[in-house]
This record gives sequence, C-alpha cells and structure tokens, in this order.
Amino acid sequence: MPTDAWWRDAVIYQIYPRSFADGDGDGMGDLPGITARLPLLRRLGVDAVWLSPFYPSPQHDAGYDVADYRGVDSRFGSLGDADKLIATAHDLGLKIIVDLVPNHTSNEHEWFRAAVEAGPGSPERERYIFRDGDEPPNSWQSVFGGSAWERLPDGQWYLHLFDVSQPDLNWDHPEVRAEFLDILRFWLDRGVDGFRVDVAHGLIKDADLTDWTAPSVILGGLDPVGPPPPMWDQEGVHEIYRQWRAVLDGYPGGRILVAEAWVQPEERLARYVRPDEMHQAFNFPYLEAPWSPAPLREIIDSSLAANDAVGATTTWVLSNHDVVRHASRLGFPPGEGRKPGIGVGDPQPDSALGLRRARAATLLMLALPGSAYLYQGEELGLPEHTTLPDDVRQDPAWERSGHTERGRDGCRVPIPWEADAPSYGFGPADASWLPQPAIWAEYALDRQVDVPGSTWELYRSALAVRREHELGSGELVWLAGDEGALAFRNGDVTVVTNFGDEPVTLPPGARVLLTSEPLDGDGRVPGDVTVWAVF
Repeated sequence: MPTDAWWRDAVIYQIYPRSFADGDGDGMGDLPGITARLPLLRRLGVDAVWLSPFYPSPQHDAGYDVADYRGVDSRFGSLGDADKLIATAHDLGLKIIVDLVPNHTSNEHEWFRAAVEAGPGSPERERYIFRDGDEPPNSWQSVFGGSAWERLPDGQWYLHLFDVSQPDLNWDHPEVRAEFLDILRFWLDRGVDGFRVDVAHGLIKDADLTDWTAPSVILGGLDPVGPPPPMWDQEGVHEIYRQWRAVLDGYPGGRILVAEAWVQPEERLARYVRPDEMHQAFNFPYLEAPWSPAPLREIIDSSLAANDAVGATTTWVLSNHDVVRHASRLGFPPGEGRKPGIGVGDPQPDSALGLRRARAATLLMLALPGSAYLYQGEELGLPEHTTLPDDVRQDPAWERSGHTERGRDGCRVPIPWEADAPSYGFGPADASWLPQPAIWAEYALDRQVDVPGSTWELYRSALAVRREHELGSGELVWLAGDEGALAFRNGDVTVVTNFGDEPVTLPPGARVLLTSEPLDGDGRVPGDVTVWAVF
C-alpha cells in the first residue's frame, strides 16, 4: 500500500482532550498531557490519533463551539504545545487528525460578535443565517431540544441547529468558504495529517428553509426512505468538499478528510467519499447495529458494496464521544433503542455481559477490511459512567431537553491510568472535571499492561495480528456456519463470532490466534465470543 494511502487500513484512536490526560493538575486534560502519553498509544499499536476540538471556546458544547479556529484554548495549552504534540507523534510514527467544526461557530467568534453589533441588513450578518419576522422563520428544532431559532433584541432571528451558542454559518457566502480554505492551510502547514469534519452533512441548508415537522435530530439523515431533511445532506455540500480535497491534495504525505455524516442509505453516504471528495466517512449504521448476526451481516455487506462502488475504504466504529460506550450499550438486550445517555434511576446494563460482548464485538470489527476507529478508554474495557450525578452534567442536551435526555457526559469521564494514584492517574492532583466512579480503579491501565487476558492486552494483540496478517487491506469472504454465529475469512484468517447461547465448533485443523474469551473445555466457541484462527 503506498504511504500516501495509509488511511485505507489505518486504526485511528480518538482522544477527547479534556478527558485523556491532565498535565498540570487542574482537572482538565490538556495537550502536554496527551503528548506525554503518546508512547503508550504507539505501544498499543494504533496508526493515528484524532483529537476532538482544543480551540479557544467558551465550552458551552465541550469545544464544538469554536471561537477561534487558529488557536489553542488556554485550558489545553498553547500553539507551541500543539506543535510539540504533532512533532512527537510524527517521531513515534503516528499521524495526527484534528477536528474541524464548519457548520457553526461559537457566538463568541469575532464574526458573530461583529454581526450582532452591525445589525440587520449588514454584510456581517450575511455570514450567518439571519431572518426577519414576528415568529421563528420555520418549524426547525435544535438537535439539543427546543427551537432552532433564537431572536436577538433587534428583532432578527438566527439559526442554530445545535445550542443557542452555536450559530450556523451561511455556506452560500464566499467569505465563509474562503475562510475555511485558509483554516485548512493553517493546520496543514503546521503538519496535521487530516481533519475529522464535524456535522459534514449539515453545511448547506434548503434554500427556502422549508418547514420540517419531524425533530431536527442529527440522526435525521438516517431515514433510508424519501428525500433528506432540509437541513441535512443537501447536494451543495459536495462542491465544498471537492474544493477542500484539492487543497489537501496539494500537500505531501496523504492528508485526509473524514466525514461525520449521519446519512443513509449507504449509497448516499458513499457520495461523500467519491475519489475527488473525502477519504473516509464514519460508519454509523454499523455502530448502531444490534448485537445480532443477521443485521450485522447485512450492514457489513451493504457498507462494503457502497464504498467499493466509489473506490473508497470502509470504516468501522463501535464507540465515540457522542454515544453510550459499547461496553455498556451491549449490556442491554439486543434490539433496544438508542439510549441518549444513562443515569441514576435508569435501567442499568449488565456490566459483565456488556464487557464480554464488547470484547467479542471489537475482535469482529478489527478483522474487517478497511479502517477502524477506537475511542479512548475502550481498550481498557471502560463502561459508561451510568450513575453520574445529574447536578454535575455539562452536556447542553441535558438542559435543553428539559432533563429528559441525560446526554453524553457518561462517555466523556476522564479515563484511569493508575489504580492507586490521585484521579486514577488522569493528572497529578485529585481533580477531574467530571467525577470518576469508584470502579475506575479496576479498569486502570497499570492493572492491565502485561496481564494476560486483560482488555488492553486483547487490543494490543489484536492490532499486532491485524497488521501482521494485513486484515485491513484484505477481502471478506463469508463462510457457512452455525445458526446464531457469523463466520468469514479475511486473507488467511478465519473469524467466528458466536452470538448464541450454545457453543459452536471450529472447523477441523484450526490454529487459534486470538480469542475474546477462552474456548470451552471441548475447544468450542462459547456464546458472545469471537475467535481468530488460521488453518
């Protein structure tokens, strides 16, 4: 595989900066903390790191409300710290991908401040989506709950598909397009290897701002039937990404664009990764699939077919900063609906079953051809913090939903490094911006490194075997198997996942490379276990 195509089979590790490692003891993760921990990610065996936003921000939405796209929030460090992080990563052989948030800015961005100051009809307001009227311009709802329109004292309304502090940009304005081309170059010149593009399907809105009576949830594009909602997946987004791709192609080393695009069917999502647009798009249908063989196989097949049709690689992901961690999500009966957070008083997952299934699901995912994304802490088997006190929640979805959605804080709790250290080694002080549960000690990294059977060692072994057998660049061939199981071959590796209660038998002559849990006494695959084997 050419070096410039490193991304086609890469394993990319997502870091949520405020919760990864705290270098100065203030309870907030930072860039120096991340830099100090990069050698451990190299040891784990990942190829690249994706950083969620670290830009200057009032933090109303954990940094996805950006006030300055060319700086570093003082809570996380400085531009010099960012440069050192990028250089250190490259010295270790790791690529660095940074988050880019182009759908909206913070209401503290200099552009929005100028728009408020300049008043109705001004050129400054044309960079955003302002409208006149006594009533909201249409029925659109915010992803976080409530109206997507906010009225200023001068009578005009502005659109915010997310929090009221996140006004949507007007991407039909040439200044907006030129600004982001310059932002891309700013970070490319500093050495970043790519961008994960937040809400990539949302930049262009229906020109008539057509009413939409259904909730404007970010999952609105996941309806595979009928036209997309007027705020998502409009045709004009593709022209933007073709312009961006041309910029990235002018830099050496295979710089990439990754779409966060909640779009279905897969054929529409694949349009974002055509040869002259983005390189990858997150596979959310796979993330949302139930723990059941038939729907998983269907999604794997449709994902591969759609991406193969445009010559793109397929991505696989089980957890990120926006969803309940899969070690907890899989602790519920298969087929239960998407959970917008879990808290005190909610039905609680079976933690042992969830971790067992999570380990099996991870081995299944890492054996699939394409690129895989890991979310910080999943290599420790971390569950969701499902009993986080409501009075410490910071996700705007909690307030804007009228306390009906607990939101995403439970998957964002600072991760544990040392069982017996203050803040479990997250930082040098006993401080963390969200409280860590008492059970974190048992998941700490120092309790797992070099411990046979630990989740961290399972991940490290899987990534080593994946690389050795070139599974990321392989080809999937389904095999006949027991009912309640999935079996396939990728290159010389055979993969069997048992979703059922009864153990299944491996084909004769199997030499086991890796198992998510031990085989039974007869060498069979127990329920909720994945095995990699060669013959």
